[in-house]
Amino acid sequence: MIDTYLPNKRSIKKHKVPEWFHDVKFGIFIHWGLYSIPAFAPTKKGSIIDLIKKEGWLGHFKNNPYAEWYLNSIKINDSPAQKYHFEVYGNNFSYDDFVPIFKEEVKNWDPEKMAELFKKAGAQYVILVTKHHDGFLLWPSENPNPNKKNWHSDRDIVGELTNAIKKRGLKMGFYYSGALDWSFTPKKVIKHVVDLIDNGPTSKEYTEYVNKHYYELIDKYTPSILWNDIGYPPKTNVCEIIAYFYNKISDGVINDRWAQTPGWFRKLVKIWPFKQLASYIAKKMMINGKIPTNIVHCDFITPEYTTMSSISEKKWETTRGIGNSFGYNKFETSEDYLTARELIHLLIDVVSKNGNLLLNVGPKANGEIPEIQKDRILAIGKWLEVNGDAIYGTRPWIIAESCSLEDIPIRFAQKNDTLFIFLLDSLKIKKITIPSIKVQNNTTISLLGMNEQLEWEQNGNNFIIKIPKQLNEFPAYTLVVRPKPYLIS
Repeated sequence: MIDTYLPNKRSIKKHKVPEWFHDVKFGIFIHWGLYSIPAFAPTKKGSIIDLIKKEGWLGHFKNNPYAEWYLNSIKINDSPAQKYHFEVYGNNFSYDDFVPIFKEEVKNWDPEKMAELFKKAGAQYVILVTKHHDGFLLWPSENPNPNKKNWHSDRDIVGELTNAIKKRGLKMGFYYSGALDWSFTPKKVIKHVVDLIDNGPTSKEYTEYVNKHYYELIDKYTPSILWNDIGYPPKTNVCEIIAYFYNKISDGVINDRWAQTPGWFRKLVKIWPFKQLASYIAKKMMINGKIPTNIVHCDFITPEYTTMSSISEKKWETTRGIGNSFGYNKFETSEDYLTARELIHLLIDVVSKNGNLLLNVGPKANGEIPEIQKDRILAIGKWLEVNGDAIYGTRPWIIAESCSLEDIPIRFAQKNDTLFIFLLDSLKIKKITIPSIKVQNNTTISLLGMNEQLEWEQNGNNFIIKIPKQLNEFPAYTLVVRPKPYLIS
């Protein structure tokens, strides 16, 4: 059999995003590891975007809201995480001491229960962190860490969850920290975005280690998504892995975080004027959800804690926690979490603009999903039970958003000859007026969850729909319009 894709940029760029990835819309991200034991990060400072805007890169890394960055955070003098670690665990307790605790905690984890929860939440795919920046593996790899003995889970968390997820008809994907692995750079600390650029190991040993892990994950577990993070080690042909993946899993997809930073650039950004410029560009890109320009190829882009302002021609996936951390942060309260209503509105907004929502859960060390996170994702699932037809398998319309003359925010999606109109507010009014839409004479209007047809009229350029008197309270309502109307420009 001749491989469809060759290990070069020109060949892999021919890969098209499969329809299933356009259809699924909603996925669950899982950050779970040694950092789930201390489960600490500062709160009340907002999201990573808020923090970078307010306090810059130095303020962000010192007060990092991501609990999964705990190992780096405790290395920064006088940081909240360092103070917490010394107070709770003492000066002589190292991050490595979390390993036996984690291995004991995960013994009672039930992958079937976790997978069933995600199914009930309405998720169509799952991305598991197989290795985060601390380098600890969630599977007993055939290629163990050369620097730390037993730096992996004894249980095959990757394999067990993959089986449970696939058994329920969901797609499975793997996150892997390609550029960063602090078990190879134990003396380095990231205090600034320039440190982040220069932090990743570049040795041949590490590059081969990462390459072997990717081939192992592909061959052993056949994931549908490869979700690399931060970047990829230099001095290797990343196209080889991507081509191998595509040839092995023809409808697989990869994200955008595969940039390889050459040695000369790592040195350049340390020089003052270039450091300032790199800091400014990185901040702007992070806030606007942009990607590095030196990636060879991607199927979708991954803005973090931000979204697109309009329909994106390029497929995208926004990723965020329900709160401000990906890893479990036991100090976050309901005030730090988005409400179910906000999450549903976020999902609708993302879908209207050609995106997917990859929403993170951070399990406790024993694999339990905190109740507040459970409640949030199950609320999404409950809404999708009624409104899922307007989400799954849809595509963006001519425009993504509008507003009624009654000041109700509106989003749009389409499927075949149907236009779905999402109303992002309570409908305690007699009618809703949507401007600049012209419907046909044979148009039928209904609300998902209700069988009756709604009365409507066309008044010039305004499309007016009569709202039923008694409606159950819902985070968002979906109007079904057949056939699709015209947009009046």
